[in-house]
Amino acid sequence: MAGPGYGKRTTPGQPSRTNHDFAHLSPREAAIATYLDRLPDGADISVKTLAKHLPYGQCALGTALNRIQQAGHLRRGRECITADDGSSRWITRSWWSRTARDDDWWTAFTRGDVPQQPARPTRSRAHVLLAALGRTAPVLTLSEADCATLAPLVTGWFERGASEDDVLRALTAGLPTPVHHPAGLVRNRLTGKLPPPPAPRPPLRVLECSNCGAPGRPETLPGGRCSTCRGERAPAQPSAPLPAPAVHEHAAQIRTAMHQRREERTHT
Repeated sequence: MAGPGYGKRTTPGQPSRTNHDFAHLSPREAAIATYLDRLPDGADISVKTLAKHLPYGQCALGTALNRIQQAGHLRRGRECITADDGSSRWITRSWWSRTARDDDWWTAFTRGDVPQQPARPTRSRAHVLLAALGRTAPVLTLSEADCATLAPLVTGWFERGASEDDVLRALTAGLPTPVHHPAGLVRNRLTGKLPPPPAPRPPLRVLECSNCGAPGRPETLPGGRCSTCRGERAPAQPSAPLPAPAVHEHAAQIRTAMHQRREERTHT
């Protein structure tokens, strides 16, 4: 918790929680938003504090909070207050809204004028696709309730790397005639044609020579030592330059290894 009077402040007019409050955000931002939403008022939601409780670094959390703010759930600003001794100081305020609000709503709220009409929640990417499905295939026109029920299934497709076109092709190709139950057909195709999860990429590891500390791939360090420390002559440099992707990959490996070495020296 933050100091008294500081920390998270929930805006008024919040509806009850649902499983789709943050479905329009990316998985990482949705997870962080869900965590923030369940924190009590007054909780410290600075990046330093959040980094102690969530599996993300401060830079990643800062980026996620900025995107959550752009989506209309968060506003952070500075406010001048008068202390008990009569002095003035600036403090940071963090206001939270489970419902996505537009800029006009936040402008009125920060002025002290709470809008009378609550803002409509933002529709998720999956909900928008289902709502427009009838334009591509009129026999698959869905109701608002059907879209809300089926949206999590479409989100599962997006999480596995499918695009909107992939989902539309799976739902509209080879339709039977007639379609008696559009929502049921869409549900069956979303579950029966769900693509497999993407194969995990092997981790990219860069080791260090046990003698000189030079970074290199594991296959170039037999016995844990580089070719120089093993007394081998360095191979002749190719006459043609390396392709740009290879140069960037090698530079990233070196930066990663140097960063790890600096962290190890700091801890020791």
